[in-house]
Amino acid sequence: MSLTLPAIDSRKYQDLLNEALARIPVHNPEWTNYNRSDPGITLVELFAFMTENLLYRSNQIPERNRIKFLSLLGVPLRPASSARGLVTFTNERGPLQTFTLNSGVEVRAGQVPFRTEQGLDVLPVEALVLYKKRVAASSAQVRDYYRQLYASFDGGQAGANLQLYQTVPLSTRESDEVDLGADTVDGSLWIALLARAADRPFDQSVPEAREALGGKTLSLGVVPSLKNASRKLLPGGAANAEGVTLLQYSVPKIARDLLLEKDAQGSPAPRYQRLLASATADVLAEPGVVQLTLPAASELRLWDNLDPLEAGVGDMPPALEDTDLGGRVITWVRVRSSAAVQAKLMWVGINATPVTQRAHVAGELLPTATGEPDQTATLANTPVIPGSVRVNVTAGAASTRWREIDDLLGAGPEVPVPDPRLPPGARPAFNPLTEVFTLDAESGELRFGDGEHGRRPPLGATLRAEYDYSVGDAGNVGVGSISTGASLPAGIRVSNPVRTWGGARAETVAEGERQIARFLQHRDRLVTQTDFETIALRTPGVDIGRVEVIPAFNPELAPSEPGDAPGATTLMLIPRSDPAQPDAPVPDRLFLDAVCDYLEPRRLVTTEVFLRGPVYKGVWISVGINVVAGVSVAQVRESVKAALLGFLAPLPEDPSVILDTQAALTTAPQYADARRGWPLRKAVTQGELLAVASRVPGIISVNDVLVAEGVSPAAPQVTMSGIELPRVLGISVSVGEAVSLEELRGQVPGSGTGTGTGGDGGGGAGPVLPVPVISEEC
Repeated sequence: MSLTLPAIDSRKYQDLLNEALARIPVHNPEWTNYNRSDPGITLVELFAFMTENLLYRSNQIPERNRIKFLSLLGVPLRPASSARGLVTFTNERGPLQTFTLNSGVEVRAGQVPFRTEQGLDVLPVEALVLYKKRVAASSAQVRDYYRQLYASFDGGQAGANLQLYQTVPLSTRESDEVDLGADTVDGSLWIALLARAADRPFDQSVPEAREALGGKTLSLGVVPSLKNASRKLLPGGAANAEGVTLLQYSVPKIARDLLLEKDAQGSPAPRYQRLLASATADVLAEPGVVQLTLPAASELRLWDNLDPLEAGVGDMPPALEDTDLGGRVITWVRVRSSAAVQAKLMWVGINATPVTQRAHVAGELLPTATGEPDQTATLANTPVIPGSVRVNVTAGAASTRWREIDDLLGAGPEVPVPDPRLPPGARPAFNPLTEVFTLDAESGELRFGDGEHGRRPPLGATLRAEYDYSVGDAGNVGVGSISTGASLPAGIRVSNPVRTWGGARAETVAEGERQIARFLQHRDRLVTQTDFETIALRTPGVDIGRVEVIPAFNPELAPSEPGDAPGATTLMLIPRSDPAQPDAPVPDRLFLDAVCDYLEPRRLVTTEVFLRGPVYKGVWISVGINVVAGVSVAQVRESVKAALLGFLAPLPEDPSVILDTQAALTTAPQYADARRGWPLRKAVTQGELLAVASRVPGIISVNDVLVAEGVSPAAPQVTMSGIELPRVLGISVSVGEAVSLEELRGQVPGSGTGTGTGGDGGGGAGPVLPVPVISEEC
């Protein structure tokens, strides 16, 4: 929404009419008939209407002048950006067949349109995503029970290395995640492809669904964990995400006799065949879709000789306690990561495809071509998505498609002319870029050439535009908001399992004006420390609360201090809010991706840029105070807590405060940094906390302040280095003596504070054998 602009005259039609009627007795007292039927009143109303139109146009002068000044200075307004997301299609009750949807299908969240980016096969099945969660036996008696139960496996030796697990469905909540290496017993995620619940009886529907799946493409949507993210811009290269790797996808490979293979000791030894996978992105770094080509229907089978004790053991798919659910299983898809890969997944689902918030306009009629140089035309819908505009120019019976170009100075002449600078006989270089135009995505203005740089549309030619536009930050919708699609086949439903992201509004004129001085200094290039900060703060689609630029610092080198890594620059970024941990916000992977994509085309190719969130160091604080008589002890105690927490906060108390670059020149560095939040590399000292607490109204004196890091004893200070910031793990304010840190941390003297995890086996050598936990029944 644009900021309120000053109005030259704010009077409306009724105001002008009332004022004119009030002046009649003064200037013409003989006029006494003020009824609407009087011809004189009609003339007064006409001139009031015309005056209102003139005032409206006059009020546009400040806005038009300001935009024109920005255009003359070459300061572009940042256009709105489109939201992105993932949607899934389901065929719950339609025909038992696979529907193929092309790309560009429009789906909607209310009135907000989205379009799919790639086509997919909508398989007529349901999916259940499970994993084998590690559990520990509650007693030695339970461990002995499972050792005896599975003593026949591995020649009677496997009982010492049993690892109990529980079959758990993957949660759909955004705050939950599964680490395939740490949370599962086999480093795998298991996807059961099920016959639909409405297709009964299942003994007939499962074979039919298997035939519908044979040879089709399974579009698997994957959303990784977005926490603890970091990005790196390498010199001379594009942005690289850390931990880039691929997952492995496979289905059971069943023998022709449908019998389960076993090893020499008689233990289940299932085989799996790899699936051909094609991913739209690195799904361990950002949300994306993996297209898996399924084998023929004859290979999508399961074993028919399973012993009840063999279900879920070892590399077998998870055991399903619900027999009705087990009867619906068509096949299993195994998503596996190696032990060396840290794979944390938040959501996985089938029949998924990426979407972008955009609406398509086809055949919009533009003003007729005048044949003059530098002709302009404005599209009806804004903001326009760059790269989506196509203009058809029709002159007579001929119609040509003109395309978008970044700068008309790079276009060729309308009529080739000899270059007098070349020697005789030399031919000038031919530039085919003549039928082109430029686009201002924020305003939707198209500009054509002047004849010397780009062709002019012929006089009288018809111009029609085809383009996409977005609605900016209105495209950031919640889970399940995308629910309709006018062009979807009957029985197909759509939904978004995760929220959409990345939508941002366009920059207003007032915001663009504030960037004039800085833009003229850096010309949208990352050179100085101030350039990095001001340009990063303009990143669309993210709400940045704090940017710290640390030159010549590489966070991957330890120990390292600023100045130790020439050619490297580290940006510590803190979002304005973080629902997961409001007191210690950290950027997620999508946040850093947006900043990284915005900085990449603006940096110098020789600069290595690291994008990191802060590293929080936990501190414990205990304060003992004396309160003025008659003052509320509870209120003073809470005020001391709030003062200390605000003093140590990573963000300023006023979220609208972002330290101005010019003000920083006249402000002492230690106080200037404090306006941003807790300064980097500044230690948390006992004396400074005492001074902050003593300034709270109602305090007589502060008896003591205890501060410590983690489980360490109290110390005069807690040091900070690199991109570390303090995070208060616990704080106690009491009247009298300060509470001991051991009591504050909940530690009992003489007890250990460590925790241990391990398997249920007796520590024997050899491979671990996962076995399912048998549920207790009454």
